Amino acid sequence: MRKEDGGKPDAAVVRDALGVGIAVGLSGFAFGVTSAGSGLTLLQTCALSLLVFTGASQFALVGALAAGGNPLTAAAGAFFLGVRNAFYGLRLSQLLALPRAVRLFAAQWVIDETTAVALAQPTRRSVRIGFTVTGLTLYVLWNLTTLLGAAGAEAIGDTDAWGLDAAGPAVFLALLAPMLKTTTERVVAGVAVLLGLGLLPVLPAGVPVLVAALAAPAALYVEGRRSARTADEAPREDR
Repeated sequence: MRKEDGGKPDAAVVRDALGVGIAVGLSGFAFGVTSAGSGLTLLQTCALSLLVFTGASQFALVGALAAGGNPLTAAAGAFFLGVRNAFYGLRLSQLLALPRAVRLFAAQWVIDETTAVALAQPTRRSVRIGFTVTGLTLYVLWNLTTLLGAAGAEAIGDTDAWGLDAAGPAVFLALLAPMLKTTTERVVAGVAVLLGLGLLPVLPAGVPVLVAALAAPAALYVEGRRSARTADEAPREDR
């Protein structure tokens, strides 16, 4: 297949994109099961995947609802998790340089996985191929497996009896863990876990997730202060 100078073959880009799309898309089954177990109907569950299409936010929403949280609080938690996609979009808009007519449709596919595949490509052609193949594969599979998971959960009845209520958190952790590559990221995740779990007994369902989000700015503030102190001490050592 065609290859740009300095790039890699289209077939290699497609292969990598399909691998990510299929691997993550199959986890939509866990979302369907979790959503049905939290009390959402089959139609509501499928509508979430079709319209929201950002796994972490979907899991956060149904998880908070399953715990008895206020719908507005649950939606707020999902919203804050989804805000990161807006920042992804700022970067991808420069790399993809898509025609104005298709930008609105492409925005639906701006998520962690499509961004990761796109940013790993060396040329604009491979960026577009990686983004498109990952987005299409993931969107189709995620929605299909969501339907199967929700329908299956309704068929088996009480999901708690089967332990399927743990499927959502397990998948969420599996998606999150590989993203924690730096010490700062691991610290943020650790503090967020401690805040979330520690506040569960004292705050309404859904609110601990919002409070746990404060771990990110707190860790970044400490990291910034440390970097500034290191920069101030460097000239003194030179003297």
